[in-house]
Amino acid sequence: MMLLVLTTHQALDDGRLRDRTAGWVTTITITAMAFALRIWNVGFPNKILFDETYYAKEAWGILHSGYERKWTDGKESNPQIAQGDLSGFLEDPAYVVHPPLGKQLIAVGESMFGMNGFGWRFASVIFGTLLVFFTIRLARRLSRSTLVGAIAGILLTFDGLAFVMSRLALLDIFQATFTVAAVSAIVADRDWFRHKLADHLRKHNLNDLGGSFGPVMLWRPWRILAGLLLGAAVAVKWNSLFVIAVFGLTVVAWDLGARRLAGAGSKSWWSILADGVPAFVQLVVLAVPVYMASWLGWITTSGGYYRDWGQNNPEEPLVRFFGEAWGSLIYYHQKMYGFHTGNQMMVEAEHPYEAHPAGWLFMIRPIGIEAVNDIQPGEEGCDAVGTTCLQVISGLGTPTLWWAAAIAIGAAVVWWLIGRDWRFSVPLLAIASTWIPWFRYADRPLFFFYAIMIIPFSSIILAMALGKILGPADHPKRRKRAMIVGIIIALIIATFAFFYPVYTAETMSRPAWLMRMWLGNLWI
Repeated sequence: MMLLVLTTHQALDDGRLRDRTAGWVTTITITAMAFALRIWNVGFPNKILFDETYYAKEAWGILHSGYERKWTDGKESNPQIAQGDLSGFLEDPAYVVHPPLGKQLIAVGESMFGMNGFGWRFASVIFGTLLVFFTIRLARRLSRSTLVGAIAGILLTFDGLAFVMSRLALLDIFQATFTVAAVSAIVADRDWFRHKLADHLRKHNLNDLGGSFGPVMLWRPWRILAGLLLGAAVAVKWNSLFVIAVFGLTVVAWDLGARRLAGAGSKSWWSILADGVPAFVQLVVLAVPVYMASWLGWITTSGGYYRDWGQNNPEEPLVRFFGEAWGSLIYYHQKMYGFHTGNQMMVEAEHPYEAHPAGWLFMIRPIGIEAVNDIQPGEEGCDAVGTTCLQVISGLGTPTLWWAAAIAIGAAVVWWLIGRDWRFSVPLLAIASTWIPWFRYADRPLFFFYAIMIIPFSSIILAMALGKILGPADHPKRRKRAMIVGIIIALIIATFAFFYPVYTAETMSRPAWLMRMWLGNLWI
């Protein structure tokens, strides 16, 4: 009987890590390294790059009016903006198809440092750094190892796509950070709940619940935090709703499993109601006001796009039922949804860098962000002989990291489904919820940089796989295994260093650039 007590309590107590100080020192050290790497020269090139033409400029409108505003001649005004000429900033509202939160965050940097490259990219640097932070914490909690958490953080720090997206004023880095933070909170809640059950058994000197349901816990601080973060993720981009759906079902299964492990027996099925309903409130209902709060600038002003629709259509059911302001907002959402799902122009559109999601894990078609071609010798540091130079920024992950992670993902499926190791289920479910839904829209241009939502979780999977190779500290072949793991990590870092010029628009000769286009025309 004593063995049963220890087994039940120990199973529920899994996840109580004892090396907190070492964990935080490791986390902060790697996070600081990631910040230094990302902030260096982030204002270069001091011009609007790629889709910054939407989000950096829309953020400026939000900063000054509470809603997005147009600029003269669209992209034609970009060179003037980079030179400090903001005369093209118009009073007219801009039609946008994404919620405001990501642009509001970009606007914070612009308010601090101005309408320049450093200003509109500063928030991305901060969130790209936080992405590393939360990846470390999630990997550490899942693996029960500070070392594995450190490996995951190092891998993500030296991933090219995460690096580039941390230095551009696009929305996806904010969405990825909120998502990883939310999943981290969800896993923390899983441990918290199990630890509370273990504490309950010890407090009442019980071997197990003996068929009773056990305590009902409505106050779940980590789950509440997860709901807030998921609401923020949706307030950046709508497709985070799939993460809510997948992990909403997952947490119900976890709670039911925890009560069965604690000895609730057949009464554990009541968890679907007793724990599942509060989970719905905490993860779904709580996310709604967070999302709506991101629209307050649009609601509380009068100049936003479609803001006057309710005033001009007072007899519409939306206006009569929800009021002028909220009816207008719902109508705007209907239009945005139609743009994303039913716009025939998007279906028929073509783009030279469109990438089918089936190839994302292997980086079949990365995206070109910026290119300045035919720089002559002697210009802008070009020291080429018999050829020209160029400056490019490619949305390209570190190849050795992505390809090793793809192999690890396949192994993780086996470790989860056949080896019944639940820890691998978390990053796999996260990847599924952020990747598979895109296949529904593969009839229109999709881009590799959307995979920024994947790489934190695939880095965690690879780190956990390397942890399995490393084995326990007392393994007789620990030194040889450590050498193998060290070589893999060193190879990934070296690959990042090799590709660094195409992440940062360094001047390089055309042959030097072609040396880095490993898949030839697929990467050009």
